[in-house]
Amino acid sequence: MRFGVLGATQAYAADGSVLPVAGGRLRALLVLLLLDADRTVAPQRLVDGVYGDRPPEQAANALQSQVSRLRRLLPDAHIEFGPAGYRLAVDPQRVDVHRFTGLAAAGRAALTAGDPAGAVVLLRDALGLWRGEPLADVTGAPFADAEAARLRDARLAAVEDRVEAELALAPAGAPLIAELRDLVAAHPLRERLHGLLMRALHGAGRRAEALAVYADARRVLAEELGTDLSAELVALHTALLRDDAVPPARLPSPLTSFVGREPELRRVHDLLGAARLVTLHGPGGAGKTRLATTVASGHDGPVCLVELAAVAAGAPVAPAVLAALDLRDAGLRTPGGPADLTDRLVAALADRLLLLVLDNCEHVVDDAARLTGRLLAAAPGLRVLATSREPLGLTGEALCPVGGLPAPDGPATPETAAAYPAVRLFTDRAADVSPGFALDAATTPAVLRICRTLDGLPLALELAAARLRALPVTQVAARLDDRFRLLRRGDRTAAPRHRTLEAVVGWSWDLLDAPERRLAARMSVFAGAADLAAVQAVCAPDAEDVVDVLTGLVDKSLVEATGGRYRMLETIREFAAARLAEHGETGRVRDAHAAYFLDLALAGDAGLRGGGQDRWLRRLDAARDDLHAALRHADTATGLRLVAALAFYWWLRGLRGEGAALARRLVDRLDGPPGDLAEEYALGLLVATLAGGGERSEVDTASRILWTLARPPRHPFLLYLSGMASGPPSPQDAAALHEQAVRDRLLGTDPWSRALGLLGTAMVSLLHARHEQARTELDAALAGFRALEDRWGMIVTLSTRAEAAYRTGDVASAAAPMAEALNLAEQLGSTLDLAELLRTRADGRLVAGDLAGAAEDYRRVRRIAGPAGAPELVAAADLGLGEIARRDGDPQRARELCERAVARCPSGWFGAEVVRLAALVTLGQLADAAGDPATARAHYRQVLAAGAGVWDAPVVAAAADGLAGPLLRDGDHEAAARLLGAAAALLAGTGAADAPAGTPTAAVLRERLGEAAFATAYAGGANLPRQRALALLDGR
Repeated sequence: MRFGVLGATQAYAADGSVLPVAGGRLRALLVLLLLDADRTVAPQRLVDGVYGDRPPEQAANALQSQVSRLRRLLPDAHIEFGPAGYRLAVDPQRVDVHRFTGLAAAGRAALTAGDPAGAVVLLRDALGLWRGEPLADVTGAPFADAEAARLRDARLAAVEDRVEAELALAPAGAPLIAELRDLVAAHPLRERLHGLLMRALHGAGRRAEALAVYADARRVLAEELGTDLSAELVALHTALLRDDAVPPARLPSPLTSFVGREPELRRVHDLLGAARLVTLHGPGGAGKTRLATTVASGHDGPVCLVELAAVAAGAPVAPAVLAALDLRDAGLRTPGGPADLTDRLVAALADRLLLLVLDNCEHVVDDAARLTGRLLAAAPGLRVLATSREPLGLTGEALCPVGGLPAPDGPATPETAAAYPAVRLFTDRAADVSPGFALDAATTPAVLRICRTLDGLPLALELAAARLRALPVTQVAARLDDRFRLLRRGDRTAAPRHRTLEAVVGWSWDLLDAPERRLAARMSVFAGAADLAAVQAVCAPDAEDVVDVLTGLVDKSLVEATGGRYRMLETIREFAAARLAEHGETGRVRDAHAAYFLDLALAGDAGLRGGGQDRWLRRLDAARDDLHAALRHADTATGLRLVAALAFYWWLRGLRGEGAALARRLVDRLDGPPGDLAEEYALGLLVATLAGGGERSEVDTASRILWTLARPPRHPFLLYLSGMASGPPSPQDAAALHEQAVRDRLLGTDPWSRALGLLGTAMVSLLHARHEQARTELDAALAGFRALEDRWGMIVTLSTRAEAAYRTGDVASAAAPMAEALNLAEQLGSTLDLAELLRTRADGRLVAGDLAGAAEDYRRVRRIAGPAGAPELVAAADLGLGEIARRDGDPQRARELCERAVARCPSGWFGAEVVRLAALVTLGQLADAAGDPATARAHYRQVLAAGAGVWDAPVVAAAADGLAGPLLRDGDHEAAARLLGAAAALLAGTGAADAPAGTPTAAVLRERLGEAAFATAYAGGANLPRQRALALLDGR
């Protein structure tokens, strides 16, 4: 699909047809999602944008309703929900506003880099996307005025860039004069437009008119804003009075293309317009010098580059500045003053307009700061653009951080990956050294790994690309675990500290003092961003305070600070980890790290049970990388405790796959539960099977451990997870669950455990068709969870209510609890529960004949459950879509989907086995319909040989019905009834043992045999022992 907002809101189907979006609120919702295409938008922001300061009472429900309407109107537009909100999963380049922004930024970058011809093409393409006033048909929406104004400003800036590029190509600007006069009249306070008009008039030989434009601009700004003209416009006026050209910048000519950095280019351009000192700061190898020279090359005025890399640490900076300015001794002495170098520079620059670029200030930062402050105070026409790994620290200094280039966070297609600057830079440099290199399906995974592992740092990417002269890209990616050894050969013309990756980081390390080095080395144990408390506890538990030292690391670009959290780039972290190992501290600091995050996980496990779920989910999300790193490095006992403490969090966050992989590595090292950690071991086994990576025996072992506990588990989620994994209890266990002694032994006395216990007994009651008792227990469980404000507990209880109603065919009664549960799941961001709810609703819609609604839900399940590590839910969605295809008369598609469902079902988990057996039944029915009875029998017998629990009863009955059908058709009515009875024998002792007696075949047999004869034949099978019943069903 394609979308447009630069005019009236438009949605285009794949065939190019326009899809109408009726209704102001619906259009407002779509526009909000499009403005952040492929990014998550918080629900509150959507509510504010759609309803303003008068939201409905149930705002979240109303928003969900609007989203559902939008999904129905635009079925091919994937609107996804996750922990942080809603996301319209569309390539931003398919939305005109983002395509415009990208083209406009690329045009400005080309203009800045000295390519006006390329800039004109890009900018004309960008402006050609506009169809009228932006957001034209959502003008009443609360956000529309501000967004439309922002977009109009962006369009005007693109027009200015286009005009400037055209003037650079054809300085005789007569063709542009009329357009510029109209623009100046419409926007009289835009200085840049006045300057462009002056240049166009001057180029056309109309110097007097150009000077008159300057006079008008000075008058308008003085009258309207009370401000003076900018130094740039004054310099242009001076040049026109002298009729001379602006002197060329003394900058090196780049040998390679400039890639990415469009946001930084815009920011630096804006900062230089507002501040006289701008510092680009960031880690070594981030491309600060290249960014600074690219900005300077597009500066409209004289420029001087001062390269400070060769200045010795602690040496004065003034001589280098004098040399770069090519100033001679004569005429530089101040009258009656000392021949001090700084005074000489002040005298030389006092009345000059100049952009002074001070490159690589970090090792002479003190003197660079002193000199800069002195020159800026004495020379009003001077602006300074500095690059440094540490800010200069002057009042009025504007900072522009320069980090790594963006790369995709996860897997990406070659087309998507190519839009990211880090990937483009690596690909460009790789093609330079390895002709024919291209980004394709084979190379993209390795390129993405290189870009992420090297933090998107341009120098590191260029060094890695250079290795393609000798190694394939997959080998380069594989060898990055030892990146400092791999990336040793760089540009021979570069400064020594820029020739290897190790030299780049080592230069920054050498500038640290001893406390900073010690803290940086210890911080290398953090895998993600840590807060101050974590840094203090892990790295300096005995020190009074680490704030000052940590601030020094941030200032020197060894640590990044964002939102009160601190992280190292991976490249710096690896260098620091080597220093930690050299000092023999790795084991001790890792133990401290694991202990701290175990305490956090345990507190989080308790905090997630109740009204603090949102707060604790956010806190654990922020610490996720370190929680997982602690688990990987911890000893066995600590690791088991961490797995147990994180199990509930992983479930809520849809991290089953990641949690299963971490738990699997741990439990595979053990032969059984160590020491007093039986409960934690049981949870480890269950978590390890979460994404289908285990055996049923592991689930059974965990269940046995739970049943033998002499006390309530330390982690009550074990009760829920065990039930989900093992399925319905045996009749004996089910009865035991209702015994007060068992409940007192396994269930805690806290309100959360009591509510969970009521939910569990309600499920058992439902299994045995005690519906009134189940309803009472569900009401009590829901009341308990509501009192605790525990949204997860409410979700599961409401879901159980809805599922029970669906199974009895009461779709109307399921609607209210299902709607509330879905709303709560979206609020909480519990992706697994959301997928499970959608699957349940889809099954109910399918039974009710709402095939379109069911298909929409099943497709959403697939999109959500796959990334969450829930293959059985993906399989269930495939099965449902297969049943829809069968009803729609497409047996081939139905068979493909059901075969895929069987293949996707993991072993071990009860829920997956139910899906697999149901898919086999459908495959049997499809084979029957296709006239292939042998294949049908094979599928049905697979189902009946697998064993059955209570919830399998409909599946067992359907398989038995399929086997009995041919006997009915052949007239062997008693054999058919006996076979149905044998299926009932498999369900003996459950509340659904008579399910086979309610099948369509059984109804026909009653009619043909009579009730008594049917009952006799049926009992002949139902009274068989289990093994003999299986033999009968297997045709033996």
